[in-house]
Amino acid sequence: MQNQDISDYCIEQLIKAGADKAQCVYSSGEKKELNVDAGEFSLFRTNANHGVSIMAIKDQKKGSLSINKIAKDDIDEAITTVLNMAESSMQDESYDISEYQEAGSFSKGDKEPALNIMYDRMEEFMDYSANTFPTTIIEQAILDFSSGTSYYRNSNGVSFDESEGSYSFSVMFTSKEGKDISSFNSAGFSSLDIDLPLHKGGSINRLLEESAAHVRTKAVPNKFTGDIIVTPDCIMSFMGFILGNLSDFRLIAGTSLFRELMNQQIVHESLSIHSKPLSDNLSGGYFVTSDGYKAEDLTIIQNGILQSFLLSLYGSKKTGLQRVSNSGGSLIIDRGETPLEDMIQSVEKGVLLSRFSGGSPSDNGDFSGVAKNSFYIENGTVQYPISETMVSGNIVDMFQKVKHISKEEVNFGDEIFPWIQFEGITVS
Repeated sequence: MQNQDISDYCIEQLIKAGADKAQCVYSSGEKKELNVDAGEFSLFRTNANHGVSIMAIKDQKKGSLSINKIAKDDIDEAITTVLNMAESSMQDESYDISEYQEAGSFSKGDKEPALNIMYDRMEEFMDYSANTFPTTIIEQAILDFSSGTSYYRNSNGVSFDESEGSYSFSVMFTSKEGKDISSFNSAGFSSLDIDLPLHKGGSINRLLEESAAHVRTKAVPNKFTGDIIVTPDCIMSFMGFILGNLSDFRLIAGTSLFRELMNQQIVHESLSIHSKPLSDNLSGGYFVTSDGYKAEDLTIIQNGILQSFLLSLYGSKKTGLQRVSNSGGSLIIDRGETPLEDMIQSVEKGVLLSRFSGGSPSDNGDFSGVAKNSFYIENGTVQYPISETMVSGNIVDMFQKVKHISKEEVNFGDEIFPWIQFEGITVS
């Protein structure tokens, strides 16, 4: 079968076999990857992959299965398995598939990588890091180009084709002077091209510079309650809790803190958060949602006011609330009007938080964890890098106490975030 025929075949056979509703996604892709380990080029490889995801609903019972074989016999066996799974599952009136929409074909990025440029960029990065940060050791660096196509079909006649290609770069590093060594850190970004040097992507240059400074650290002088300035690299450590309370699991379970607060203020008025999978400013993103709809950009929170829950089709039917018009992610937090330098100068006592290591927050948002690769601030000046230091507070309360949002922002390719300053955090 041709690639585009596999999903159509699955739908046809599922309905013939007795499914009331069915959906299938066939995807194929290739990744070309260039690796550096311990400062030396170590690997160039090509990985190809393909797979079929099948879902069937019968008598409001659902079965689903993913396989990585695409021979006709393998697909037929998977179809039988999926229907058997549906027959033995629990009935749920909220199971459904997307309704008919006009067919669409979408594409983004290149189909083939610029291999010579990939090699040159990696070599340029290794030379730059060695010359600019001689105490920093690049443990591993990976530059890859991923391309792929997916074909979404369902028994309501929905037909979407999606093709994408993009580069991604990730690097893990530590710094060492004599017997002193910093903790590991990592950075990365994605892009539709590699026109710029790799160290200019995302937060890479800044984090390499900070790693060199973290060879020798000191403890904070005492326990205090003050400000934290959370870097773009670290903001999802806290933002994830807010978004989780707007999503399927907590809304269906009835444990969301924001269930009754649509069109009301849930965070500080300075904060606006968007999900923009179609943004030209993001190399990531997508055109088709996981539940079979053409994706749209949306605003989740505007000036602190909740605009949208993040419910899938299933979550919407389960809760009676409106389905979201995308699958989340592709987040953009609007930048503010305060330069980062001014934010630092406004801190009497606090921490510039670059990385946070902690367990899951409690259901009410209480959190406690370790500040890593971070700096102590006193009297408006960054004083020194800190040894592992505890920070604690409540995330809901924290997002009500936003003090400043930076003019500066970082584009990671799949997200764009500024620095955010919060007050009332315990540091010990």
